[in-house]
Amino acid sequence: MEFVTGVKQSECLELSGLMDKTRRGQQVKVNGTIHTIRRMGDVAFVVLRKRDGLLQCVYEEGTAEFDLRQVKEASAVEAEGVLEEETRAPGGMELRLKKLRVLSAPAAPMPLPIAKWKLNTSLEAKLNMRSISLRNIRERAKFKLQEGIVKGFRDYLYGQGFTEIHTPKIGARSAEGGSNLFRLDYFHRPAVLQQSPQLYKQMMVGVFDRVFETAPVFRAEKHNTRRHLNEYTSLDLEMGYIESFEDIMAVETGFLQYTMELLGREYAKELKILNITLPKTDQIPMVRFDRAKELVSEKYGRKIRAPFDLEPEEEALIGRYFKEEYDADFVFVTHYPSKKRPFYAMDDPDDPRYTLSFDLLFGGLEITTGGQRIHDCRMLTEKMAARGMSGEGLEQYVDTFRYGMPPHGGLGIGLERLTMKLIGEENVRETTLYPRDLSRLEP
Repeated sequence: MEFVTGVKQSECLELSGLMDKTRRGQQVKVNGTIHTIRRMGDVAFVVLRKRDGLLQCVYEEGTAEFDLRQVKEASAVEAEGVLEEETRAPGGMELRLKKLRVLSAPAAPMPLPIAKWKLNTSLEAKLNMRSISLRNIRERAKFKLQEGIVKGFRDYLYGQGFTEIHTPKIGARSAEGGSNLFRLDYFHRPAVLQQSPQLYKQMMVGVFDRVFETAPVFRAEKHNTRRHLNEYTSLDLEMGYIESFEDIMAVETGFLQYTMELLGREYAKELKILNITLPKTDQIPMVRFDRAKELVSEKYGRKIRAPFDLEPEEEALIGRYFKEEYDADFVFVTHYPSKKRPFYAMDDPDDPRYTLSFDLLFGGLEITTGGQRIHDCRMLTEKMAARGMSGEGLEQYVDTFRYGMPPHGGLGIGLERLTMKLIGEENVRETTLYPRDLSRLEP
C-alpha cells in the first residue's frame, strides 16, 4: 500500500533557491518556459521564464550536450547546468547549459512579441489573446501587484479581528435595485446577479461584528468608458460598534498604509519593473461633498452643474486640488446627498439632506464608496416607505434589524480601479484579467 504524505520535493530549483550564493559553481536543475533565444554565433542566450521571474542561460556549441536548433521559443523545458555569477544577468546569475529536455513544444509561432520589454500592441489585441499577452513580464507584473493588494486587504483585516465570509451572487433582490441589474431565470423564478454583498454583510455584522469579502459584483450598466466594467472584484468590509462613519475611513486608511508597506517589501521587483512610486498614505485629507465642489469651482472656474453628484471631471479636479494644495494622493469626500445614496445609508442627523457616507478618490478617481448604515429597524422601514419601497424580497434583511443590530458601517473598494491608479494605467481593462463589458464576453 502506498500513501501520499505531503508536498513532493522537486529536484528543480526555483529562482529563490538559485539566489543562494553557495550554489555558485554547482550543477543545478531547473524547469521553465523558453521566453526568448538570442543566437550569437556559437553562443546563444536562452532566457527561461519562471513563476518568479527570468533566468538567463548560456548555450555554447560543443559544450552543451544538445542541439539548440531543435529547441523552439515557448517550449517548456527541464535544463541542467552550472550556476555562475553574472552581474549583468537578471538576478546576478546565469546557468551554463549542459543538458536540456523538452517537456512540451508549441504547435505554432507566438502571435504576440511577448519577449519584448514593453508589449507594443493594442489593448484589443492583448485582451483577445489574454493568456498569451500576460506572459509578457511587464503585463504579468500588474497582476502580481493586484495579488499584493488583495493579500494586504485580507492580512490587515484578519489582524483587526474581521471574519472572512462568502455570500451568494444570485438572489431574489439586490441591495441597490434600479435598472442596472442582470436578471435571469432561476428554475422558473425571477432572480438577479448581485450588485453588492451589502445586505448579506450587514446581516453578518449581527453574527461576527466584523466581516469582509473579496468577490465579483455585477452591474448591467450600458456604459463603455475607461473606468467602468460590468463585472468587477469588490473588496468589501462591514464592522459593528462604530462611533461614527469616520471609524470606517480610519480602517481603510490603515489598510492602505499596511498594503503599501507590504508592496514595498514583498513586491519590490514588480514595482521596479513597472517603475512605480507608491502613493502617500500617512494621512489622508477629508472634505465635505458640497465644500469639495465649491473648492474646485473657485480654483478652476468650473461651474457646478450637478448639485447632487460628482461628475468624473469634478472628481479629477478634486484629486488635482488636493495634490496641488496638500501633496495628497488620496482624499475622502464625505456627506454625499441622501437622494444619491441607497436606502440603508444613515442620514446626517444635523442635516438629513446629506448622509454619513464617503467616497475615497485616488488620483481623481473614485475607488471606494462607504459610510454608516441605518441600524434602527423603525428608522430603516420609515426610510424604505418614504422611498416607495414595498420591502418585497427584503423581509429577512429587515427581520435582522427587528431583532437588534449594533451601530455599523462599511465600504466597498473596486480592486481593478485601485490597481489601475496604482500602476498609472488609463483603462481599467488593463488591470482586469478577463474584462466583461458591453462588447466582451470572451475569452
